Amino acid sequence: MRKLIASVVVVLTSLMAAVQVAAHDFHAGDLRVVHPFSMPTPPAARVGGVFLDLDNQGDEAIALVDARSMLSDVVEIHDMEMKDGTMRMFRIEELRVEPGEVIKMRPGGGYHLMLIGLKQPLVEGEHFPLWLTFSDGSELEVEVWVQSMSDGAAAADGHHDHKH
Repeated sequence: MRKLIASVVVVLTSLMAAVQVAAHDFHAGDLRVVHPFSMPTPPAARVGGVFLDLDNQGDEAIALVDARSMLSDVVEIHDMEMKDGTMRMFRIEELRVEPGEVIKMRPGGGYHLMLIGLKQPLVEGEHFPLWLTFSDGSELEVEVWVQSMSDGAAAADGHHDHKH
């Protein structure tokens, strides 16, 4: 009987972990942060990117104003634009999310969080905490998964496939 109970506990614990990974979204009031992910970096890389969705389910605008990570010296909010045939990346002070708006950060252009001064490489299959600060003063800790570009974008779009 003890063996059966132990087996059931192991199965239930595994299922709970799978549900947490599949959910992979976080809430700060009416703001939902969906599937934070990063891509692997080469061993000597000093920068990396973090991508996620910001879904404002409330009635008032809210802005992402800061972020921090133990894996980098600085985290900056960035945007990219094409100007005179050249892609240009630049830091922005805040990323405002209007009521009902979803901002999707994806590799290859647009908004992203830049990890500057990486203290270690980002390795596929690993994850790390990131703290987001919003204009209302709230702070939210999220878990960022390091995934290949195709896995990260697919998971952010609803096809979760974390590898452990």
